[in-house]
Amino acid sequence: MSAKAGKRIRQEIRSWKLPARSDKTLGDLARMFDRQIRGWVNYYGVFYKSALYPTLRHLDRKLVLWATRKYKRLRGHRRRAAHWLERIAREKPRMFAHWRLLWGKTGMGRAG
Repeated sequence: MSAKAGKRIRQEIRSWKLPARSDKTLGDLARMFDRQIRGWVNYYGVFYKSALYPTLRHLDRKLVLWATRKYKRLRGHRRRAAHWLERIAREKPRMFAHWRLLWGKTGMGRAG
């Protein structure tokens, strides 16, 4: 994956305005955006999956920001929100396509 492609994907993720979608559940967000994420993983991950990781971590950071706006108990606690999201990713790695890469059998470590 080129730096240009990574930048374009991150711009697309920013255009989704995830933190502002606090009216949606995590499942709603997965239904809305998982097809696009799966396409990126399938296209760019054919030869060099680890090149995707920084961009996918960016998506997880946006999901952490979403969680801090959605849930009062996570407001102002990004690290707590990151741990919360990590727990969900480990329990339900099939919710988002990139979680299968990051939190599948091999696992990568902390997100966020």
